[in-house]
Amino acid sequence: MMAGETERVCPKQSESSPKGLWSSRDFLTFWSGEAFSLFGAQITSLALPLTAILVYDATPRQMGLLSFLQLSPYLFLSLLFGVWVDRSRRKPLMLAANAIRMVLIGAVPLLAALHLLSVEGLLVIACLVGTCSVLFDVSWMSFVPTLVKDRRLYVEANQKLGVTQSTSDVAGPGVAGLVVGWLGPPTALVLDAVSYLASLTSLLMIRTKEPPPGPTGERHLGRELKEGVSWVLGHHLLRPLALLAPFTNFSLTGVSTLFLLYGVREKGLSPQLIGLIYSVSSVGALLGALGSAAIIRRFPTGLIYGVALTGIYTGPLLLIVAGGPRPLMIATFILSLLISYFGSGLSNIVQLTLRQTLTPRSLMGRMNAAFRTLLFGGGALGGLCGGLLGGALGLRGGLVVLVTGSAAMTVPLLLSPVIRLRAMPRPEAESDVAEP
Repeated sequence: MMAGETERVCPKQSESSPKGLWSSRDFLTFWSGEAFSLFGAQITSLALPLTAILVYDATPRQMGLLSFLQLSPYLFLSLLFGVWVDRSRRKPLMLAANAIRMVLIGAVPLLAALHLLSVEGLLVIACLVGTCSVLFDVSWMSFVPTLVKDRRLYVEANQKLGVTQSTSDVAGPGVAGLVVGWLGPPTALVLDAVSYLASLTSLLMIRTKEPPPGPTGERHLGRELKEGVSWVLGHHLLRPLALLAPFTNFSLTGVSTLFLLYGVREKGLSPQLIGLIYSVSSVGALLGALGSAAIIRRFPTGLIYGVALTGIYTGPLLLIVAGGPRPLMIATFILSLLISYFGSGLSNIVQLTLRQTLTPRSLMGRMNAAFRTLLFGGGALGGLCGGLLGGALGLRGGLVVLVTGSAAMTVPLLLSPVIRLRAMPRPEAESDVAEP
């Protein structure tokens, strides 16, 4: 296929339209459990760094290291976990990951109350929670096609999960800011531990039987890793998605890490006000997710992808020009993050649907693992670089460098063949995969 061409679009389906997922008991059960877990995770995403800042007076470098260690397991373990997921039933792995996360998060307020917690202890716990998050994320993305057997329903499934993520992004930080201000950063984490218990319960209620993994006698770790990476990097549409993925999360995480410090230390924002800014801004992600199905039906897929990533890359520019009266400054902060989050909410649905459509189920775990490595590896490095730049150049100087570099990513985006897609490509059949 020539570089300027797009993927062949599916012929019009002759069979009747599939029934929607509102009739799928197991998907709805999984969806509800994810909602509890995601809402609790919002408390942790604010309470953990605020514990480091307000209780242990963490430096910018320590905050960068905290962000890095939360996400670095994605960089180093995603591919290995992807092989594990493709060799195993996904539900037991998800149960184990959430059980461990529940214990680790619940240990933070206990250790703090006993005066046994330090910044170093937080770093260790953050890394262990991140490791379990890798396993859970690679597993659930590969588990959804088990619950949603008709590929035509992938957009609906991803939209529902994306709306839940965005809704928790909207409500979570505001509630988290109030809870952190009321209970204190460490104690607020108890609510996240309870949310993981709710997620465990929902997983146990799912009745769909997973097909057994294939025979393991002739499997080889190195060959399986190579198959997954080769599939992603060898596909003419997955490859450009993969090449931009780390820079997207580098921007989102780096800016978020430095903005939290910048807002608290230089602009004097309280935990409640920080939570309010993130809550209102996250309406953008909710709107992007809610409108994704209609937008995908109406506009070319490539155009949607390009506009969404442009919002992510250029939205943070407003952070460095925010000034004037305090209400105007806060409104500018909100507008900046809202634009970025709208792009994130929309692009997540488009990219995940593309990846699931183009990948055979036998490679789903390794494909998701490869993207998780790139996405969250970029996020880990973004958080670390944000902290280092803030320490070296000052919080505002570091923020200027970060957001300027982020905006420059619109240039390679314009060169991506994905932006020339007119519609969702045809599903990839298992038989289309070359034999190793």
